[in-house]
Order: sequence, then C-alpha cells, then structure tokens
Amino acid sequence: MIDKRECVFRGNEKQVYATSDPHMVIFRYTDVTIAYNNIKRARFRGKGALDNRISALLLDYLNGNGVETHYVKTVGPDEQLCRKIEIIPLQVVVHNRIAGSLAVRLGVDDGFRPANTVVDLRYNNDELEDPFINRDHAVALGLATYQELDGMYDIARKANDLLKELFHRAGIELVDMKIEFGRASDNGEIIISDEISPDTCRLWDEKSGERLDKDRFRLDLGDVTESYRTVLERLESVLEIDEE
Repeated sequence: MIDKRECVFRGNEKQVYATSDPHMVIFRYTDVTIAYNNIKRARFRGKGALDNRISALLLDYLNGNGVETHYVKTVGPDEQLCRKIEIIPLQVVVHNRIAGSLAVRLGVDDGFRPANTVVDLRYNNDELEDPFINRDHAVALGLATYQELDGMYDIARKANDLLKELFHRAGIELVDMKIEFGRASDNGEIIISDEISPDTCRLWDEKSGERLDKDRFRLDLGDVTESYRTVLERLESVLEIDEE
C-alpha cells in the first residue's frame, strides 16, 4: 500500500504530495480556476473532481494506446497516483485550429482552420508569462536536447491524433491542447507529466460551437462545471464507462 505524505508542491489548481514510494506522487485537483497568470481567479464547487476524472480518463486512454504518461490510477474523488518526474519547463502546444492569443498574434479570425497542424513551444515560466520560444532557445537554456525535443514533438502529435479522434466520437472538437513533459524518476524516460483536461485544452461542441473548456471562465461565459460535466459524460459514453 502506498501512503500519502507531505505536500511538495502547492499550486492554485493542483497540489502534489510525496508518498511512501520514492517514485510515486499523488496529484490533488482543487476547485480553484485561474487565468491570465493568476490575474483572474475563482472557485467552482466540484470542479477539481471533474478535472481529476476527465484527466484520468484521457491519460489512461493515452497509456493504453502507446503514449506514456505519468498517470497510474485514481485514488480519490479529486486525487490520482502518478509517476514522479523531473519537470521539463516547456509547454508543447498543438493547434488544430488557431484560437485565443495565437489568433491575435497571427492576425487571423478566432477559430481559423489551417491546412496543417501547428505545434508551438513555450517556456513554462510564470515570471516571464510563458513566452513562445523556439527549439534553439530551449537547447541554449539547457532545458532539453534537440533529440529530446524531437521526441516530445512526436509524442504531442501522436497524443493529438488519438485524442482528436476520441473527442470527435463524443461530438467535441479538440481545437488545441497544451502538453507538459517530465523525466520519470524511475527510468529517466520523458513522458507526459501533467493533466489533460478542459483546463489545458480548447474543446468546442461540433454542432453548436459552444465552448466546453476554460474559455468559459476566461470570457465570462458562465460556470465551468456544467460544461466540464458534459465533457466527462460524453467521454464516458463513448468509452462505455459506468459512472461510479
């Protein structure tokens, strides 16, 4: 049995706890929602449990389809057991459409559909507001090697292909998603090492175009829990998972 121990990271939306296994941690999802580098924040009751369930489902799906993630199993309503990792402070962002700040940056309409899949790299640094960087910058800063970056891009594209198809089966369009990576403490393997949920993806209803993700909070479109619950229920339906 793995025991939960002291908190080793206390963020706004997630907390990480050490365990009796040196290669395992427990992620706890909170009800807090933040945007624009903590300029905007709120608390939505039940949101943490929804994030936990959605992320667990998606990460488990990736694990089962050959894309390694840190997720091991769910251990509570808002907690999951995960492999311990050394954080790589980079975000690989995959865009199937151009939306949000990238649309503004490129001067295109929000929701512009490019002929290709666009992959961006960002430096995960709150003080610098997570700036866009290129591969040469990442290597110059000692964050990763070119070979490691190639592997991360390949993993991100494969994860996008798998999840785009899964969401489509649920009547949801995966517009974009942010993926973070880390080196597993047990074997040094680079794996997906953070949540994948409506907090880290843009998800639009395929028929209505309704936003089912964190943009509801960013753009003052209403409580996020209802839309997150819709995402969870649709995913559970297509994967034939019974609600506990």
